[in-house]
Amino acid sequence: MSKRLAFALLLLAAPALAAEPAPPAADLAFGAYQRGDYVAAMGEAQKRLAANPRDAAALTLIGRLYLDGQGVARDRAQAMQWFRRAADAGGKDAAYFFGAASLTGRDTAKDRALAKTYLEKAEGHAAALQLLGELWLENDGKEPDFAKAQAYFRRAAELDNSDAAYALALLYKNGRGAPADPAEAANWLRKASEAGHTAAMVEFAIMEFNGAGVARDRAHAVKLLRQAAAAGNVVAQNRLARLLAEGLGVEKNHSEAMLWNSRAKAAGLVDDKLDALLETTIPPAEKPAAPPPAPAAK
Repeated sequence: MSKRLAFALLLLAAPALAAEPAPPAADLAFGAYQRGDYVAAMGEAQKRLAANPRDAAALTLIGRLYLDGQGVARDRAQAMQWFRRAADAGGKDAAYFFGAASLTGRDTAKDRALAKTYLEKAEGHAAALQLLGELWLENDGKEPDFAKAQAYFRRAAELDNSDAAYALALLYKNGRGAPADPAEAANWLRKASEAGHTAAMVEFAIMEFNGAGVARDRAHAVKLLRQAAAAGNVVAQNRLARLLAEGLGVEKNHSEAMLWNSRAKAAGLVDDKLDALLETTIPPAEKPAAPPPAPAAK
């Protein structure tokens, strides 16, 4: 599995459960879950299942309780069984959880075909749509189907999924799935950047710096690189160091360039050209003092 699909594992540490559509009556089970009373949440969910075995919200909630070990012993494999039942009853969150787990092979058998089936069941779920786009890029080792990937990414991006917006932008930038369109690429990169997607910040900053697909704004480009670099994006750290070393779009600052370069190197991005540039442009005030002459021999 590619790194682009590895984020599916994030479901294993997913935050608070999103509720499936609840019945008109007060949702006592989900209310108890939100209060942190997990034993009560389990009890109320089981009551609802006694009345309706296909209650998707109750099935999903029980799966989440087992997934996190809240009010019950943690049992991720059993959680996936509950998610599958919930998905078969129409639960979109559960369909995403089970589909992503089937894709990674964690807590349930790895089965890409089954994963795709359940991700499709999560119709309208932004993260599921984004994963389906990635699957069409991989396309089981065959030629990527860029057009299908683009369609899924667009649907997810329109639901404010920043990963999908970034992926869609790269397809437009590189002319895959549709003719290259720098303006459309910049549009989606901007949206992903505004959502805090650091890789999108880097790509959009580069486009802004060069005035490609968007009006040139070097000051804002540097601001974006600083933001992404501070968030730990190693490419942003490297690019920012280069700009600071050369004084491009920002005042030259050798010591700050050294700082960001050292952080990028510590994360594994070694830039020999930047190292050489920094070595040859050390300001006189920062150069180490020459050692004192050795005392004359008597």
